Amino acid sequence: MIDTGAPFLDLPGLVARHARERPGALALVCEGERWNWRELDSRCDRVAAACQRDGLVPQDVVAVCAGTRLDYVALFIGALRAGVAVAPLAPSSTAGQLAAMVADSGARRFFVDGAVPAATAVPQTRLDTADFERWLAPGPPSPVAIDPAWPFNLIYSSGTTGTPKGIVQPHAMRWAHIRRAAGGGYGPDTVTLIATPLYSNTTLVSVIPTLAYGGCVVLMPKFDARRYLELAQQHRATHTMLVPVQYQRLMAHADFDRFDLSNFRFKASTSAPFAAPLKADVLKRWPGALVEYYGLTEGGGTCILHAHLHPTKLHTVGQPAEGHDLRVIDEDGRELPKGAVGEVVGRSPGMMTGYHRQPEKTREAEWFDADGRRFLRTGDVGRFDDDGFLVLMDRRKDMVISGGFNLYPSDLEAVLRQHPAVADCAVIGVPSEQWGETPVAWVVPVAVADATPDALREWANARLGKTQRLAGLRFTAELPRSAIGKVLKRELRDAWSAPAGHLACHAADKPAA
Repeated sequence: MIDTGAPFLDLPGLVARHARERPGALALVCEGERWNWRELDSRCDRVAAACQRDGLVPQDVVAVCAGTRLDYVALFIGALRAGVAVAPLAPSSTAGQLAAMVADSGARRFFVDGAVPAATAVPQTRLDTADFERWLAPGPPSPVAIDPAWPFNLIYSSGTTGTPKGIVQPHAMRWAHIRRAAGGGYGPDTVTLIATPLYSNTTLVSVIPTLAYGGCVVLMPKFDARRYLELAQQHRATHTMLVPVQYQRLMAHADFDRFDLSNFRFKASTSAPFAAPLKADVLKRWPGALVEYYGLTEGGGTCILHAHLHPTKLHTVGQPAEGHDLRVIDEDGRELPKGAVGEVVGRSPGMMTGYHRQPEKTREAEWFDADGRRFLRTGDVGRFDDDGFLVLMDRRKDMVISGGFNLYPSDLEAVLRQHPAVADCAVIGVPSEQWGETPVAWVVPVAVADATPDALREWANARLGKTQRLAGLRFTAELPRSAIGKVLKRELRDAWSAPAGHLACHAADKPAA
């Protein structure tokens, strides 16, 4: 086991250590392709040597935008071994978005695959062809002593609220994540099944500890509920990280209970709201611990809910992690007492350096307490209960202010989900001449639902407070989500005001098939 009491250990160095100590043990699996630790370490060496050959120096950046594959992992760790930071970008981005992010990152080289449009003048290398093999150098690279303050990666925010910002996470922050993961039972016998994309921080906070502790990562290039269950049984998976919508689809699969998932020790979730009834279903039917993480990619305070230990707190996101400080502030930045509702701010040993090349955005994200200590603003509205568990209300930007009243969409969504015809839903605020804003709902009905939008709206309004009542409700086949399951409420608002009233390619006011 690694020494989590050490001041700092770097991931590339830990990979090299596992290759020395357990060269033949399995490290990575993806669609039938398998690498042991010797093979992974050798590939990382060749990447690092190629970076050095091309004149890249510590704290330079490379960008990568590609699907899930083993060489993606080797590229990431190999670049780090040369002291080079990595900017992983979403393949769903447009050519213009990619060009802007690559330019903002200052990347010296851009690694892509066939699904990614050629968007920049930066030298490109294809990961899915012999191009990558030709780019690799024989190795070994010249040794580099990694400074904990050097950037590990630039994670670009999802862009659900506007232009993505580059979040600079230093090696020290990733070491803090590795140390925190010790409580999750990671070790050489860990088998972590991953079904989220490698560019996402959600994925990295599970992949990095698995590799750091010498376990095996099984990668799924694309999530499919049945295939996930087959792989979990086949590889006797012990750990996983899933977003709530993936848990929802797995638990709803007709054959879920037929698969042997008894080896699971640790299941995690993050990135999007996790409904209490869904948590309860996972606890009831899926062996192993269930842990929900609440926090920012930027760092700051993290809350952890050990759902299996606190079954009466499933409506919360847990308590602050050890060494993390979370507080609630009002609109004017004044700290509020426990129980009061306000914006959540937090600080921790692992925090971003700042937004890349955007000092003004960095300042906007910061809050300082009376002693001058730096916190990061979450943009989430919540309160702490009497036991110190954080209850989230909503994103501050998603809060609906109707007739002077603050309405939290999550409260309205919770009522809608009680109806048997509702498979999924999202409440948004739209402009109103009378009230300023008014709440409306998009609903994904169950396949056999016979309820109409008007009937469902009347049912919900009979159970909501007078100021909360829905002014409209529409059916859609599916809610728009990011690759890691966040509902894109900006798209919902745009679709509501569109002339045809349609949501992307989904038919409105019509039950899902």
